[in-house]
Amino acid sequence: MNKVDLSALVFRQAQEEDVEAIRTLLADDALGQTREDLSEAGLERYLRAFLEIDRDERNVLMVAELNGTVVGTYQVTYIPYLSRGGNERVLIEAVRVRSDLRGNGIGRHMMLHAIRVARERGCLLAQLTTDKSRPQAHRFYQSLGFEATHEGMKCAL
Repeated sequence: MNKVDLSALVFRQAQEEDVEAIRTLLADDALGQTREDLSEAGLERYLRAFLEIDRDERNVLMVAELNGTVVGTYQVTYIPYLSRGGNERVLIEAVRVRSDLRGNGIGRHMMLHAIRVARERGCLLAQLTTDKSRPQAHRFYQSLGFEATHEGMKCAL
């Protein structure tokens, strides 16, 4: 593991030119390798998806940069709800840190950044999903105060 100077970590909204690096981060583990498409044709789909996210004021794709290099990413979606008093909640997804830099606190700083921004926006609840095959991720999110309070379900379409 490479040691990093976390004071050099910068968070910013992703730009179109970051999509290739984000796609690589998403594929940078065993599960991601089975789900992500690193082909040239696949890049076009990721670019289209990025443009849709970028146009939507309730979706924000973020990157973490270290010395000008993208080393992490996450996406937040702000969701208005009638439950809980009609307040917004934030959904935090696609959290990834470059594999050779994991364990240095980058992911923790990214999540704390996402939570701080959501609180400032007035969100009352942060939620996320994490694959059942990622026990280390479960421990990481629990260390940040997340609890497995619900059983999530998905249906492939």
